[in-house]
Amino acid sequence: MGMSSIVWLLETAISTRSSGVGRATHARMIKAMDLPFPTFLCNHLVNMYSKLDLLDSAQLIIPPQLRSVVAWTALIAGTVQNGHFSTAILQFSNMHHHSILPNDFTFPCVFKACNSLSSPLTGRQLHALAIKLALIHDVFVGCSAFDMYSKTGLKEDACKLFDEMPHKNLATWNTYMSNAVLDGKPRKAVEAFIKLKTSGGDLSSITFCVLLNACSDALYLHLGKQVHGFVIRYGYEQHVSVANGMIDFYGKCRDVSSARMVFDGICNHNDVSWCSMVAAYEQNDEGEKACMLFLQAMRNNVEPKDFIVSSVISACAGIAGLEMGRVVHALSVKACINGNVFVGSALVDMYAKCGSLEDCERMFDEMPERNLITWNALLGAYTHLGDADMALALFKEMKCGNVIPNYVTFVSILAACSRAGAVDAGLSIFESMRSRYGIEARVEHYACVVDMLGRAGMVEGAYEFIKRMPFHPTVSIWGSLLGACKVHRNNKLGKIAADHLFQLDPHDSGNHVILSNMFAAAGWWEEANVVRMEMKEVGISKGAGCSWISVKNSVHTFQAKDTSHERNTEIQTMLRKLKMEMKSAGYVADTSLALFDLEEEERESEVWYHSEKIALAFGLCVIPPGLPIRITKNMRICFDCHTAFKFISGITNREIIVRDNNRFHRFTKYGCSCRDYW
Repeated sequence: MGMSSIVWLLETAISTRSSGVGRATHARMIKAMDLPFPTFLCNHLVNMYSKLDLLDSAQLIIPPQLRSVVAWTALIAGTVQNGHFSTAILQFSNMHHHSILPNDFTFPCVFKACNSLSSPLTGRQLHALAIKLALIHDVFVGCSAFDMYSKTGLKEDACKLFDEMPHKNLATWNTYMSNAVLDGKPRKAVEAFIKLKTSGGDLSSITFCVLLNACSDALYLHLGKQVHGFVIRYGYEQHVSVANGMIDFYGKCRDVSSARMVFDGICNHNDVSWCSMVAAYEQNDEGEKACMLFLQAMRNNVEPKDFIVSSVISACAGIAGLEMGRVVHALSVKACINGNVFVGSALVDMYAKCGSLEDCERMFDEMPERNLITWNALLGAYTHLGDADMALALFKEMKCGNVIPNYVTFVSILAACSRAGAVDAGLSIFESMRSRYGIEARVEHYACVVDMLGRAGMVEGAYEFIKRMPFHPTVSIWGSLLGACKVHRNNKLGKIAADHLFQLDPHDSGNHVILSNMFAAAGWWEEANVVRMEMKEVGISKGAGCSWISVKNSVHTFQAKDTSHERNTEIQTMLRKLKMEMKSAGYVADTSLALFDLEEEERESEVWYHSEKIALAFGLCVIPPGLPIRITKNMRICFDCHTAFKFISGITNREIIVRDNNRFHRFTKYGCSCRDYW
């Protein structure tokens, strides 16, 4: 066997991660060659064993006192590549102890070890040694030292080193731009690209990937499109990594059609391509398309890894697609990634947003590892169902378990207190945000407090709280006050809140409708009519309310007074049957929000044929007894439907779960999980 064949076999063992091939080649060398082996073959053996994470074998090839800088560097590089960073520093120290001077290949390896260990002190010592050996001006040594300083938080040292570098190659510029993006300064990355371009420097696929990351982080859509033009000009449009970066960029900038155009133009999609496109759909609230693309990816034998699975689970959560979510859950179990903290957290969130609290809690309990997102997901589940007792208990458990809450945690717990009327507990938690946890309250937290006070009937107190806020109230804050005024019939204050809303968001039909309904409920029909006329004059139209229900992987959508469904006869029969049984049980229709110029019987009919009631009647026709009926509505459920669903849950002995645009309502045995506090 010739020397070149041996070298080829050893390099093949490294590239295929095959220790068997490497050991067999070593054995063949022992059998066929005289000892000692040539130095360059020994160095190849050290390199092979260290790269394959067989450090003990690597160290036996050449005694420490006989190792050259090449052997030491191979040993250090292998330990770094396999994540043994402390060992790499120790090997470098041993090398120095044996009076072997490092070279321009050694320094990048040990700088990377310092970077990974977050050890700037050791990195500075290495920097000093590189200066002493006159190697710091080597472009690769300088670049790795700069990267170390950037990633260990010594930004000033990094900038100083970068400015002092006499020669900057493409790798240096790419490193500078990458660290600028990681540091949350995308504008610096863009400015560096402009300098690189104007200096006539070459561009690579890595350059474009980093630049696209900068544009996506800063939502520079126009600039990113110019970068897309450069990509085409330099012939990188078919480079899969660059194309994946463009999909991610367009997705985050909410230009899904362009993301899909790039995706369709890729000749050979890899796993990241499919993941990026699914994530783009999910981020832009196109959950159904995300699910369809995921199924297409599975048909194309794409491996279900944690990123794509967590993305499609989030898409299922967004569309309340419980059946699809369970399918993906089964896939994650089959792929052995259901224990992954990101997949597990997404599953907890999905079951929570689909109203399946038992599955949500079971998934949470079974997770081997939890992060803050996991805890927040379960806390959100209790919040949406209005179970403040469980939310407060979980919050207490988080504190006992040394889980440090973030601003999302406080939004959930404050919302839970709001929906359960726990005003004292909520105000105490709000005050503790800054005093105990050092978290400054944001607009979402203030909106929760306003909502909490308003729901509890403390409408004037909520208004005074708004006036004391350290910033200008937003749409969500005035919207919370308007909703409270509607519930507690405070028309004067409601008009003030509505006026502010009309100034901030004059084209939102929802605020006009709430004000009109508030006037109508109080019998102020003339004022209600004025609001409706103003809507027509300005050109604002009320969005159509609709409800949908999923049965056997098919989604059935209904609008008010809808008679278009193929099973309409059965639906109408069920509605008549329910109405008779409900009236016998004491149901009285709430017609306070119906049109004022109708007779009482017509007004009763008006509220009876709301979309959620039609969806429920259909569900009772087709979903077998014993199974819960899950309905989603794009607006808040009305008072009459809420009352009707409580009666129907008791009459039919069925569990009915309604997800409206505000929260979940779980109806069982003539009651609702919200305890009529919503």
